[in-house]
Amino acid sequence: MTDTWLQGVSERLIPTSLGLINVRDGGEPQGPALIFWPSLMMDGTMWRRQYEHFAGTHRVVLIDSPGHGKSDALRRIIDLKECADALVQIQDALGIDKAVLIGNSWGGMLAGVFPAYHPDRALATIGINCTASLPTTFESIWATALSGYLSLNSKMPALALRAARGAFAGPTAEAERPEFVDYLSVILRNDPKSVAWALRSILIGRRDEHRLLATITDVPVLIIAGEEDSQFPVHVVRRMADAIPTATFKVLLHTGHLAARENPEAVNAEIDAFLAGLPALSALEGV
Repeated sequence: MTDTWLQGVSERLIPTSLGLINVRDGGEPQGPALIFWPSLMMDGTMWRRQYEHFAGTHRVVLIDSPGHGKSDALRRIIDLKECADALVQIQDALGIDKAVLIGNSWGGMLAGVFPAYHPDRALATIGINCTASLPTTFESIWATALSGYLSLNSKMPALALRAARGAFAGPTAEAERPEFVDYLSVILRNDPKSVAWALRSILIGRRDEHRLLATITDVPVLIIAGEEDSQFPVHVVRRMADAIPTATFKVLLHTGHLAARENPEAVNAEIDAFLAGLPALSALEGV
C-alpha cells in the first residue's frame, strides 16, 4: 500500500455471493464499527477523510464495491438486496455483529434498504446523496449510453473521467476544491466492463424503494443531501428521507454529489452529531 494514511490498515478479499470483495479494516479494533460503501465509479479510498477522522475511536471498514477497485469483476446484473446480503457476509467474516453503515450514492441507496432487509445487523445507517426513486428518462438515456460505450473498452477511457467530473463536481468544487477534482482520476483504475454492469444494475435498473423504506421502524437513519448535487437533487433525497419513519434529514450547502470526499468537514460533523445521539452506540462505547 503506497498511501501513507493506509499504514496499519489490513486489506483482504472476502468471499461473498457477489464474488471476492476487497475490504480495508483499520482504526480502533475495540471501537464501534463503521462500514463505508462508496459511490458508483469510486472505491473505498473515497472515504479517506472519514477514516482519518474516525479511526482513533472507531473500527473503520472501507469497502471496494462489486466490480470496483480490487474487488472481483462484475459481469451480471445485481440489485440492492444482493448487496445487502453480501454486506452481511462481510460482517460475518470480520466478526462484526452490528455496525453503522455509511454510504454515498450507491452506498447511500444501500444504507437506505439495509435496515429493512437486515435490521438485526445495523446499529444505524447514513445515506449521502442517494435516492429511492426510479431513474428519470434523462438518467436512463445518459447511463445507457455511457454503459454501452464502457462495455466496448478493455481499459477505462478518458471519456469516463469527463462524464464523472460533470456528474460529481458541482460549481463550488470546480472553483474551490482542486484536490477533490484531482482525486476523481481514481475512476481510471476501474474495469470499464464492470462499471458498465454496475451502471445497468444500480442506476438504470434500480427500483422504487419507498414502500420498503416505510417498513423501517427500529433502526435510526440519517439522510444527507448536497445542495449542488446534479445527480440526485435535494427534493429527490428528501423524498427518500420522508419515506423512512426513523430518518433525520440534513442538507449541506455548497456541496455536490461526492459529499464525503468533497466537503469532508461538514459530512464528518453531521456524522459525529448523529452518532452522539445513538443510545446503542453509546452503550458499546461504554463497554
